[in-house]
Amino acid sequence: MAKNFALTGVGGYIAPRHLKAIQDTGNRLVAALDPADSVGILDRYFYDVSFFTEFERFDRHIDKLRRLGEDQRVHYVTICTPNYLHDAHCRFALRSGADAICEKPLVLNPWNIDALADLEREFGRSITTILQLRVHPALVALRERLMSGSSPHRHRVDLSYITSRGRWYLISWKGHRDQSGGLATNIGIHFFDMLIWMFGSVQKTDVHYRDETKVGGFLELERADVRWFLSIDRNDLPASVQGTEQTTYRSITIDGDEVEFSGGFTDLHTEVYRRTLGGNGFGLDDARPSISLAHDIRVTEPTGRQDSSHPDLVRILS
Repeated sequence: MAKNFALTGVGGYIAPRHLKAIQDTGNRLVAALDPADSVGILDRYFYDVSFFTEFERFDRHIDKLRRLGEDQRVHYVTICTPNYLHDAHCRFALRSGADAICEKPLVLNPWNIDALADLEREFGRSITTILQLRVHPALVALRERLMSGSSPHRHRVDLSYITSRGRWYLISWKGHRDQSGGLATNIGIHFFDMLIWMFGSVQKTDVHYRDETKVGGFLELERADVRWFLSIDRNDLPASVQGTEQTTYRSITIDGDEVEFSGGFTDLHTEVYRRTLGGNGFGLDDARPSISLAHDIRVTEPTGRQDSSHPDLVRILS
């Protein structure tokens, strides 16, 4: 039977991937919320959607549907709002009798997960999140290969992600650390989740440099040492990219070999939805390690450039 979905943050960047996933899995969107009304994207996927710009009216509508019975009630609330609202909207979903599917980062602080776990038990509902790199075919195959190695050894990993953003970024909620969680949370959380998923839990975290546009450091995981660097400053792009139309640079190497996974992103959200609807989604315990790591990076005092710093950070600080 098709499920009824409501979606918060339908006017945002990531919402179309969720709209497509809801459609691709044969379900229907019945209500949507966004304070901005530039949401014509809805017509590409669903026409009969009750749309609201005020949360209070959205809340009242969801409650009305709940009272109309199983066929009318909202079964899932998809959450695509700014990061700092995720926790509150997960709570709203559960209190409305629905399960929550929340974009990453699920929450900003690890202790928020404990409170949400209590609410899951109280209301008998579940909260899942989108960890789409865990279903990327190339990364799944790589993890299986690394895990099945006959002679396990500590791997050396370098991660560099530079994605150019204009001045608007720092003015928007994304540039406010209390709302976005900072760069490590907002643009790095999916990479950190991938690394922990592949190489085991965090043993040590060092932050070498951090400002409003870049952050870098060193991670010691169970099975890997990781030098990492994240930036939204286009001036940090390598010389090979400068002057071209390319605005994003991503490089992940394991033991000196480049990991190629540029393709295969089209249907990852849909695949996560299929898993979630089948009862095999990524829950609170899956999200906790990367959220804890991003929080630690946010509050750790930078030590300055070290011998273990990522080469891109060394280049920029030289």
